[in-house]
Amino acid sequence: MSLTDSIPNNVDLGSDRKLLRALEKWQPNFIEWWKDMGPEGFQEDQIWLRTAISVDASGWANYEYVRMPEYRWGIFLTPRDERRPIGFGDEADRLAWEEVPGELRGMLRRIIVTQADTEPASVEQQRLLGKTAPSLYDLRNLFQVNVEEGRHLWAMVHLLHQYFGRDGREEAEALLQRRSGDVDKPRILSTFNERTDEWLSFFMFTMFTDRDGKYQLSALSESGFDPLARATQFMLTEEAFHLFVGETGIGRIVQRAAEATLKDPNGDARNQGAIDLPTIQKWINFWFSSAIELFGGEISSNAADYFATGLKGRHHERKKYEEHSGLRDIYSIPVVKDGRLTDEEVPLRNAMNEVLRDEYVSDCERACARWNKRIQESGLTGFELKIPSRRFNRSMGIYADHCFDLEGQIISEGEFEKRKSEWLPTAEDRAYVQSVMVPCYEPGKFAPWIAPPRKGVKGKGVDFEYVKFASSAR
Repeated sequence: MSLTDSIPNNVDLGSDRKLLRALEKWQPNFIEWWKDMGPEGFQEDQIWLRTAISVDASGWANYEYVRMPEYRWGIFLTPRDERRPIGFGDEADRLAWEEVPGELRGMLRRIIVTQADTEPASVEQQRLLGKTAPSLYDLRNLFQVNVEEGRHLWAMVHLLHQYFGRDGREEAEALLQRRSGDVDKPRILSTFNERTDEWLSFFMFTMFTDRDGKYQLSALSESGFDPLARATQFMLTEEAFHLFVGETGIGRIVQRAAEATLKDPNGDARNQGAIDLPTIQKWINFWFSSAIELFGGEISSNAADYFATGLKGRHHERKKYEEHSGLRDIYSIPVVKDGRLTDEEVPLRNAMNEVLRDEYVSDCERACARWNKRIQESGLTGFELKIPSRRFNRSMGIYADHCFDLEGQIISEGEFEKRKSEWLPTAEDRAYVQSVMVPCYEPGKFAPWIAPPRKGVKGKGVDFEYVKFASSAR
């Protein structure tokens, strides 16, 4: 099968011989990386997966059984609008660029490489999770997320090869050489080197870390560089599923925790094989405070430059905002001075990371409200999950050198260390969560720590055989 057959695309891949040769060289390395670092132990199994073969409604979601190494990772851009204006910054309202402006080459390459590096990193973080899947439904969803992260990598690699010459080819190779958590060649962003070795963390990752991805992609979807904007617009259609997996996965764990708490005479969900609500809260605190840092510094000259040059904007720039230069407004940020929080006004462009973070925090709080509704519907009272302050447990940015409680109030380092075990996962918590990670591969059955979903995938029942194992050993 030729590359143009195995890689569905709408970028006319077959007509660009130079690009085709470059990707033909890169593809075997990608497949080798997938076999080495993709889902371990499931490469020969038939998975009921969604594959995009075009960008229209009838083509972007085709379902069939497929072995993951034979998945057709496509390259898709949303249709081009030759009259599309740049959405923001000093270039606002001028026509978007089809080629990379020379003076922005390095800056744009860094944006693309950083985004690209997150895609294989998450696959590496999740490579062992299939061995403890709580159901075939969840196993299938894990693999769907994995192959789509692989497709997003292809989308970014296409841009590197197509528009950045030798530098782009070298960056594309390096994407397959770094490894999540590796001491010598770690992934670029620290969150993508975190442990994701149990399913509670997987659902937190897809809830919080992939939600950051939603806002990063949205900020690029009106970029002045048109191919990047069109690539990220299509990526957002797939990213929505990843957020669904995370939010509903946590919701199902929360539901089971509430039910088990009510069922147990001592009100201890762990006695019923579930994960208790206080433990879930600790995981929320950890993963939210990790993901919040992916937006970058609160006061950032890089963010100002990205906005000014038309490379990276705000969420729903054209839809939500009337003024697109970012020059007329200021932004008030709480900063620490003399041991106290005080508001400091900064130019809006320098606060663009924080503007995006505001949208993210509000989105997370809406999801948390839905989890609390599940608790209420169970009949359990007296417990409510919360999203912690964005200042809690920070390791970068203006809050990194100070300690804060869950409400964002300044506390001493001694107080933080004293209460750390109340707020963040302990070794004992992690050991318990790991202990309940026992696989459940029977169609329609679910591990005791998670409730079934309300419906299956694409009209299929919850008891559908979403994974057909090549070996009967499981």
